[in-house]
Amino acid sequence: MNLLKRKNAKGDKTYYYYDFGRGKGQRPATGIFVYTKPKDQTQKNHNKQALALLEVKKSQAIIEQLSIGTAYIPPHKFKDNFLDYYEEYVNTHRRDGNRHLQNSLNQFRLFLDTKFISPMDITEVLCKNFRRYLLDKYTGETPSDYYTRFKWVLAAATSDGYFRVNPTEKVTAKSNPSVRLKEHLEVSEYLELLNTPCTNEEVKDAFIFCCYTGLRWVDVKQLRIEQINGPTLRTRIIQAKTGLPVTLTLHPIAHIIVNKRRESATGLLFRLPTADGANKVLAKWFSATKIDKYITWSCARLSFAILLKDKLVDDPTIAYLMGHSTTKQIQKTYKRHRPADQQTTIGQLPTPELLPYFLNI
Repeated sequence: MNLLKRKNAKGDKTYYYYDFGRGKGQRPATGIFVYTKPKDQTQKNHNKQALALLEVKKSQAIIEQLSIGTAYIPPHKFKDNFLDYYEEYVNTHRRDGNRHLQNSLNQFRLFLDTKFISPMDITEVLCKNFRRYLLDKYTGETPSDYYTRFKWVLAAATSDGYFRVNPTEKVTAKSNPSVRLKEHLEVSEYLELLNTPCTNEEVKDAFIFCCYTGLRWVDVKQLRIEQINGPTLRTRIIQAKTGLPVTLTLHPIAHIIVNKRRESATGLLFRLPTADGANKVLAKWFSATKIDKYITWSCARLSFAILLKDKLVDDPTIAYLMGHSTTKQIQKTYKRHRPADQQTTIGQLPTPELLPYFLNI
């Protein structure tokens, strides 16, 4: 194992590099430098400590090379605290607009209620308990989404030598279907809301904005004025294929709300309370209408998808507008569970002009 050294442009510092070969990327920096001509005792001490650290790094690199092709993994490649490994994995594989991986780490920390856990303590039983924790806490696809990301981390850790057998191998991800079917709004109810006063105009405007854009609560709460350029909204959701944010053309109602709120001093389009507080405002607002439904903020996004489907907008278009990369969620979650008008629907069945004799009373 050789180390290369190179002076900087001024010539006052010497930087060290690994020498793994002559190909591209085979001379990575060690991150260590020494002063070429130390001027005082401080710089001399720095050089002494830097060269000692350089020897450690050189030794570690040699051990790593010698262990290639063997079952031995150098101890310095391991992290004593598995939460550190988890966090490093999250930071390395982070994607803008996708919070499932980060949230899985957050939930795992809450589940453990400790800042340290050894890889030896990550067992199949613990994985089952974590899955149960998620199922007890969340409904829908959320438990499955978070636990699936947890399995990704455990699979990577197994490949890195932390486990001989993946602890989650026999513990599959599960969703938790809600017993209550989520309500949605019909066209007439959209119009009724527009004409019904609310005690909190910011909440009313933000909810109606979500009804016309399909934004989630977490997105509208953080929505900034600079994300809107004329009739176009640039969301925080990043397309996997292009790497660009999803852009939406605003409905005239949504555009009016933007113009109404554009002078916000905070830079945020809406100044909203907590999610729980906002849902309480919605409940009071809806009690002043003839809408007899249990409505929460997520119903706005569902209504957006269903009303577009009613107008025969295709699933790929709706999926794009809602920031999904596939139509899976549109077909599985964002769909109508009840007919808008049962009488009209049943009336589509064939009826003869004259009833047959056996139906005459």
